Amino acid sequence: MNDDSTYEFSTDPARVDPVRVHELITDTYWGTGRSREVMDAAIAGSRPYGVFRRDTGEQVAFARVVTDGVTFAWLADVVVDPAVRGQGVGKLLIAGVVAELEPLGLRRTLLATADASGLYVQFGWAPVDPQYTWMERPGRGASTPAGTPTSTPVSTAASPSSGAHA
Repeated sequence: MNDDSTYEFSTDPARVDPVRVHELITDTYWGTGRSREVMDAAIAGSRPYGVFRRDTGEQVAFARVVTDGVTFAWLADVVVDPAVRGQGVGKLLIAGVVAELEPLGLRRTLLATADASGLYVQFGWAPVDPQYTWMERPGRGASTPAGTPTSTPVSTAASPSSGAHA
């Protein structure tokens, strides 16, 4: 792990470098093709966090949390500059986010990851309880062209043979 004086965690939204965050996000498997405007809006609508080099102020990591502030949160867009991975920057970022959210007394904080579950387990995350069925309703995100239907319309009229009741 890095010397604590090399990097610092910050909760100050004014320190977030939107250009740098967009650069980092567009190099991820989940953020490829995300526009700068979409990323800026996501930052503005969330609680943004960063890790910065103490000597230069350069942002080397980013995460954001979408939350109602009392019951639920979603940790999203966690990214660490590839040049500093393996140096404890991700741990510093997640430890800072957890410390910031802990006083809220949230019932649940969710995240999705394809490659970093080992990091999150260290901070108390676990696979979702199998008693819950997690569902998704895809929207017209960056990966869906405008005008493309996101679902098949469902008829609300019951057919005589369906056994459905109004």
